[in-house]
Amino acid sequence: MDSQKPIVAIVGRPNVGKSTLFNRIIGWNKTIVENIPGVTRDRVYENTKWKEKEFILVDTGGLCFNEDDQDYSLIKEQIDVAIGEADLVVMLFDGKDGVLPQDSEIVRYLRKTEKKVVYVVNKIDHGNIKQVLSTYEFYGTGTDDFMAISALHNKNIYELVEQVASCIETYKQPEEQEESEETRIAVIGKPNVGKSTLVNRILGEHRLITSSTPGTTRDSVDSVYEKNGKKYVFIDTAGIRRKSKINALVEKHSVFRAIRSIERAHIVLMMIDGQTGPTHHDSRLTELVKNRNRALIILLNKWDLAPEDVADPKEVKKIIKEELSGVGYAPVLTISALTGRRIDKIFDAVERVDNNFRKKISTGKLNRFLGELTKRYPPPVYRRKEIKLFYISQPFAAPPTFTIFTNSAKGIPENYKRFLENQLRECGDFEGVPLKLLFRDREGKEV
Repeated sequence: MDSQKPIVAIVGRPNVGKSTLFNRIIGWNKTIVENIPGVTRDRVYENTKWKEKEFILVDTGGLCFNEDDQDYSLIKEQIDVAIGEADLVVMLFDGKDGVLPQDSEIVRYLRKTEKKVVYVVNKIDHGNIKQVLSTYEFYGTGTDDFMAISALHNKNIYELVEQVASCIETYKQPEEQEESEETRIAVIGKPNVGKSTLVNRILGEHRLITSSTPGTTRDSVDSVYEKNGKKYVFIDTAGIRRKSKINALVEKHSVFRAIRSIERAHIVLMMIDGQTGPTHHDSRLTELVKNRNRALIILLNKWDLAPEDVADPKEVKKIIKEELSGVGYAPVLTISALTGRRIDKIFDAVERVDNNFRKKISTGKLNRFLGELTKRYPPPVYRRKEIKLFYISQPFAAPPTFTIFTNSAKGIPENYKRFLENQLRECGDFEGVPLKLLFRDREGKEV
């Protein structure tokens, strides 16, 4: 079963320095991948790395147990989600304020979760012996051990992250995993779009589940399905199937769940409500799929409920591709998970896209393509210099990755790169698949 990045959540009462510590850690190693969209300021995620250890760091809102606060329930619920997902919790105290009743409450609360916890006293001036000695009062909260740091002044941060790294498992990049014959499929979409209905129909109706094994997250289950002798793994289907109260928080949380599923998949089935059409949330999810270089199939669900006057599939597919910019290469299927309409077409599309995802084109064919193309449509001149594309090869598949050698990698404009990608897609028939184009100049510099 695939590994996933461990999650480390920073928690504590308000104003103890959680965000300062968060920013200090992600800025220390300078290998931030990206911000994860779709969450509020009270829960922020960053992919980060410390030496060989990769993990996701989570900044949370201030945890308090004052139920008179109108924001209490929302903040508390978000922190519950962060702690529930976490493999490790960093509990932060304020060394200047000393131990407050809220600190002891949070320690008891964390103890009930049975999570691994690293206790940290922040805002400690290590040159002030009296202040350092005062940290011993934090043993009164029932903690066995803690570290004294200053996130603001970068004191003992190295030692803290070393301890955090020693407490989490090493994450293995999906690209480094051995390629298996099974095809991993993630089903994503906004809440209540029909994901559970689709997965249950596929797995239940055909009754071909060969096993149901625990996944790597606390509450996920990968379901294995066989069709025509080929094995497919539906990722995170336990979480998809479970009924939840649909509200703003769940929708934001679904973005992060989708990312964890996307990173483990070969192919993503993106479900869109056929009654309402694509939304901003759908657009963000498809952007995540593209940025992670996964194959994509768009499923327009609830098509049986679509109004007849707008039910022209060709026109609807055109509108969807316009709304979800950047993924025009993805096939669009109109289905009804509830009635089973056109469900059989999904696996036809999966088979095509999976073959395209793993496809490799010979170097000879690629260079004939490049030579003919540049004769008809040469690259524009850059700083009075003629741009030449010498050679192209495909070093990798899944996703298809191409390296083009040129006399000036930085001189090729973005619109010409997009043109090359579109022509290459048409030449190789890469329906449903993102393409990676790398440009190298004579000195080996890559763009």
